[in-house]
Order: sequence, then structure tokens, then C-alpha cells
Amino acid sequence: MKRFIIIGLMVLLSSCDIASVANNKINGVSFVASRDSINNAHVTPVINLQANYVAIMPFGFIRNLEHPRITYNSNRQWFGETKEGVQQYVKAFKTQNIRVMIKPQIWVSRGEFTGKIKMNTEVAWTELEETYSSFILDFAKVAEETQTELFCIGTELETFIDHRPEFWSELISSIRKVYSGKLTYAANWNEYNRTPFWNQLDFIGIDAYFPVSNLKTPSVESCKQGWESYKPQLKIFSDNLKKPVLFTEFGYRSVDYAGKQPWESDRRMNAVNLEAQLNTTQALFETFWNEDWFAGGFLWKWHHKHDSSGGEENFMFTPQNKPVEVLVKDWYTRY
Repeated sequence: MKRFIIIGLMVLLSSCDIASVANNKINGVSFVASRDSINNAHVTPVINLQANYVAIMPFGFIRNLEHPRITYNSNRQWFGETKEGVQQYVKAFKTQNIRVMIKPQIWVSRGEFTGKIKMNTEVAWTELEETYSSFILDFAKVAEETQTELFCIGTELETFIDHRPEFWSELISSIRKVYSGKLTYAANWNEYNRTPFWNQLDFIGIDAYFPVSNLKTPSVESCKQGWESYKPQLKIFSDNLKKPVLFTEFGYRSVDYAGKQPWESDRRMNAVNLEAQLNTTQALFETFWNEDWFAGGFLWKWHHKHDSSGGEENFMFTPQNKPVEVLVKDWYTRY
């Protein structure tokens, strides 16, 4: 415990010479839906983190990667995943002056990767488009009704987009008719540069699970070197489209090799390494948060019961009650 307190303090001291620029970054957390409604006891830890945005994530479900029907807003779902739950969550946060992105997501049975959703017939593609449109437009209307600042039209759906680009362009036009706020899409880290509709959106949204280091316990400097493979391309992409980059998800697990395949959530990877999480996260902040073309991001992920979440024995993504939480608060405070 003492060792990681010292590490946290060293992180803060070493970053004191970095210029603090008050440029209104989106300092967000991805707020995990629960069975229950939320109240100020659940909002206060987000405020204490100095976050100014939360992503609220309702879910739709499909049976498998070839199944065209999305079910959502069901009595069988957790409250926070439903329309009523999203409305309640948004109100709870906005009452405390926290801004919101509503980010509807799909869950494929057995946790298969949404980027591989692909229909086998034209009939199935059409049904998927119809059910996805209903799912997204229903929550776009909720976003408008709740005066939500930002709406995400999809998350990591690269094959769906590759095969049906016209549908996505039409869907964005339909969303604009019912929702007046800002729009983004959450592209996977290796998908964003072929997503065809950025010119119709307000932010280039990227789930930033870029591999940055193969080391068991990567240093901050090794991770920053890893970012050198990606950062120039991201800036050029942003400059060419004249739109800011937003990390719709970012974060690292507190495990060995945290920077090698940051998207990996396999629970068999369970060797706790708090220093790896700390260093990878610091490198990301130092690489991006001072850039004018970078809008900010949403930390993955944050649970509503803060006191019982995370902790120094936890090997998953959440920063809660770990040394990295101190680091995130420091950066969010400065921006």
C-alpha cells in the first residue's frame, strides 16, 4: 500500500511542470448501468474525481453475430439499461452539473465482438437496419427530451458499417431530425480511419485501445514511445476532417502487460499490476490532454457503488480505489 502511495505522489510531482491549459476538455467516465436507480451518493464520487461528463450506456441484445433482431428496453434488463433508467441517470447527473453522453451499445450473446456482426442475406440486413434504427432513434429521442449534450450513434460496428454505409448516412440524417445536440460514433482503435461518415458528425470518436507496449510493467516513457506510432496519424486525420478527436473509451486494466492488448477483458488475465495501469494511463494523458485537436475522453469504466468497487486486489479496468484514481483526478482537475 505505502509503495503505491509513494508512486502516486511521484506521478503528481513529476507532472507539476506540465503546463495546465483550461481548454474545456471532456473529462468523462463510462458509468456502468446497474439494477437500481442512482442518487447523490453515487454521483458524488464522480464529482470528486473532477469529471465533467459521464457516458450513460443503455444496451440492446442480439442472440448471435448473424441474428438480425435487437431487443431492448425489456423488463428483463437492468434498470440502468432501459429508457426509464437512462432518463433517471441523466437527471441525477445533470442536477449536479455533470454533462452527459448517451451511448447505446449492443451486447452479443456470450460476449462476442460486435465488430463481427454480419448478416447472410439481404432480408436479414434489412431487418437488422430496421431494428437498429428503432433502438438508436428511441434513445436519440430520450437524449433530446433530457437535453443531453452528446449522443453516440453506435459502438465498434465495423463490419456492419463496411457492408451498409448508405444505411448509416441515412440513419444520421434521421437522428438529426429528432436530436439537436452533438453526435459521435465510437470506432474501434483500428477502425476509425475507414469509417465513412465522420463528415456528418461533430467528433471523431475512438475507443482508444491502441497497443502501446509489450512490457510486463511498462514505464511511462515506453508507453509514450508506443503512442508515437499513432499520434501523428490521429492529428493528420483530425486536421483533414477539421473535427476534434474524442476518446469515447480509454483505459487500462490493472494487470501485467496492460499496454499490450488493452482491449482484452479475459478474466484469466488476473495477475494484478497496479503500476502497469498507472503508467499506461499517465502516458495517455501526457500524450493527448494538452493537444488542441483532442477533445478529451471517457474513462472505462466506473461503477455506481464507489466504496465497494475496484480496490488494490482488482484486476479489471475500473480505476476506483486504486492508485490510478489519484492520477485521473489530478489530470481532470487541471483541465
